[in-house]
Amino acid sequence: MNFLDEAIITVKSGDGGKGCVSFRREKYIPKGGPDGGDGGNGGNVIIRGTKALFLLTDYNSRKHFKAGDGHPGKGKNQSGKFGADLILKVPLGTIVQEIDTNEILADVINDDQEVLIIPGGRGGKGNQHFATSTNRVPRFAQPGLPGQEKKIRLSLKLLADIGLIGLPNAGKSTLLSRLSTAHPKVGPYPFTTVVPNLGVMILEDGRSLVIADIPGLIEGASQGRGLGHRFLKHIERTNLLLHLLSITYKPDHDILEDFLTVKSEMDAYNPELAVKPQIVIINKMDLYGKEGRNLGELQDALKGIGIDSYPVSALNGDGIEELKRNILNRIDDNG
Repeated sequence: MNFLDEAIITVKSGDGGKGCVSFRREKYIPKGGPDGGDGGNGGNVIIRGTKALFLLTDYNSRKHFKAGDGHPGKGKNQSGKFGADLILKVPLGTIVQEIDTNEILADVINDDQEVLIIPGGRGGKGNQHFATSTNRVPRFAQPGLPGQEKKIRLSLKLLADIGLIGLPNAGKSTLLSRLSTAHPKVGPYPFTTVVPNLGVMILEDGRSLVIADIPGLIEGASQGRGLGHRFLKHIERTNLLLHLLSITYKPDHDILEDFLTVKSEMDAYNPELAVKPQIVIINKMDLYGKEGRNLGELQDALKGIGIDSYPVSALNGDGIEELKRNILNRIDDNG
């Protein structure tokens, strides 16, 4: 299944039903007055958030959606039925924007949150409303008003408590599988993860936190290189970042180069990302002593810029329980 975090669709509310032209005709009232009922209103277009969805896949192939039309009025003052509302279900974190005006129509962040995007066309009035002292037998009624049409963009920004970031092949997918119930694809190649993975971390006190494993960022991501803007936006709503570094390195790299590369890309995309609370994790400690750099030197360099770090091996689980405790403490500190 393709990861779909943006879709452009056209939506139309229902047309209002037409009013009825009718006159009361009963056995002993051969010339009764007008009794044409009103047409029903057209259906509304409504966006509804649901935690049951995580992607916009429902809008991958189908691009046009329309609410039901209102039914025409009937004689004996019977109003037509309202048209069925068009309810579009979207994952939490979806922003709805009108294409023509760039207006933000909705920001859906709560389960079952509903936002009216377009009201249905009003039903026409039946001829019962148009009788006057000079025109007792009006032979006309109002037509229903047509529905409105809009082209809208659905853009998903994942709602997660924690964002897991780092360069490609830092071991994020393996760490996610250690911290949560997720079972992401894991492999020894850059860009093994090409879509965000979500996992749920269960804390000792019974609380649960959603972790989003964001695909590896590269230098130039803020200008759209690699996976670029498409995934940087998914860390905007997180409360805490887990920044994963690998103890392995290339000899010509500066000891902080990996960290600073990701930090600079976040800062270029949105300066608020660079000041989010974060925990730096030094991964692949199972390789320490074989092809790793000096751990103390790396931690001292990070501490020199005000960053505490925690060594772990996501592969064999070393340091994971201590990391979980630090995540819990940081989440509590941030409220």
